[in-house]
Amino acid sequence: MLTFAFHTYGCQMNVRESEAAAHALLDAGFALAPNEELADIIIVNSCSVRGKAEDKALGKLGLLCSRKREHPNRIVGLMGCMAQRLGESIFQRVPRLDFAIGTRCTERIVQAVNAALAGKQTLALRALHERPDASSGHVVDGQFSAYVTILLGCNRRCTYCIVPDVRGNEWSRPAREVIAEVRVLSKQGVKEVTLLGQSIMNYGLRTPVFTNDDPPSPGGYVLPFPRLLEAIAAIPGIERIRFTSGHPAGVTPELIRLFAEEPKLCKHLHLPVQSGSTRVLSRMRRGYTRDGYLEAVARLRHAVPEIAITTDIIVGFPGETESDFQETRSLMNAAEFDNAFIFKYSPRPGTVSATWEDDVSEEEKSRRNQILLDDQDVRGAFRNQQLIGSSQRVLAEGPSLRNKSKWSGRTSSNKIVIFTAPKGLQSGDFIDLTIVRAAPQTLYAD
Repeated sequence: MLTFAFHTYGCQMNVRESEAAAHALLDAGFALAPNEELADIIIVNSCSVRGKAEDKALGKLGLLCSRKREHPNRIVGLMGCMAQRLGESIFQRVPRLDFAIGTRCTERIVQAVNAALAGKQTLALRALHERPDASSGHVVDGQFSAYVTILLGCNRRCTYCIVPDVRGNEWSRPAREVIAEVRVLSKQGVKEVTLLGQSIMNYGLRTPVFTNDDPPSPGGYVLPFPRLLEAIAAIPGIERIRFTSGHPAGVTPELIRLFAEEPKLCKHLHLPVQSGSTRVLSRMRRGYTRDGYLEAVARLRHAVPEIAITTDIIVGFPGETESDFQETRSLMNAAEFDNAFIFKYSPRPGTVSATWEDDVSEEEKSRRNQILLDDQDVRGAFRNQQLIGSSQRVLAEGPSLRNKSKWSGRTSSNKIVIFTAPKGLQSGDFIDLTIVRAAPQTLYAD
């Protein structure tokens, strides 16, 4: 029996699509390899959001194809955003690549693998206006947390972002289809679901997702996204609901009320800001101002004081001055982020900002990046120290990656907790822990 392995780069949506492709291969009679070295088929799932992510994927593909000298029968394939962006040219970049599959056509993985086994090089792309594949709802045995894609594509057209070009316009899955998938996951033992979408708060605003046959929302929610969250919370066995990524325009009174009233909705929101300068935000075409973003954060924190807010930041965007950078720094302090993912700007082909001069030097980008990282360490440590002595309900994940004698888990606010596991504890169990120590990104508990 031929075996396969995936090497996945990028976002949670890529992780979910690798899972769906893996289940398609399993259903077709292939087997999961115990590790990459023993796999007959290796598939790289790629990301194009940043140049560094593409470079990593290209480097990995080049290495795998060069090793065909030792493994002449091994199949090497590519799927995801980079395949969609590069199309036929990927075979010039990686000559010994066996197949490439773009976005929105995960179900073609079996066909592509079989063609490669027959000696045929395959490129499978789907027009981005077409309806994407349905998700499978399968999980591996013992999996207690799962991703569920509810919205694909994005209509925002930020000047730096390549997502609309590689994933197409927004398309929301019908609510009944999403709810049915979550019911299947719950019956398979999943306790926590994370809903995925590039602009997830736009769920259902452009594509009808509820029908006249659907019962009204008991909570009175009219907007599609809060209404879907409420429906998922009602599914027996589902104990936690997360979603990513947010946008300030989606921080509506309905969503804030749901955060405050629904215990299953985790008290964490990833709300990318990208810059603290209104001038830069306008150039990015983000659709909000500095003050508008901070107002959304203030409304959330007023209604849900315990909520954790995390964000994304880009430093060195074209035209970003020292004054703009200092505005970003001050916004991060004002918003009191629990964590921040900070990236140096890199131009992406086909985007508006790629036509502008990349006028912030690499050295200056690195300096600004490090300042924000250092600031976030101080901020994160302070916010986490406020939790010392508190009792936190933690979903146990298993042995810690860094110290196998300890276990790790996550709070509702998505904070990692390291603790000593009591006898009989299983992955996927909930446990109440008292926080005794705090680091910038980690809590420690008895």
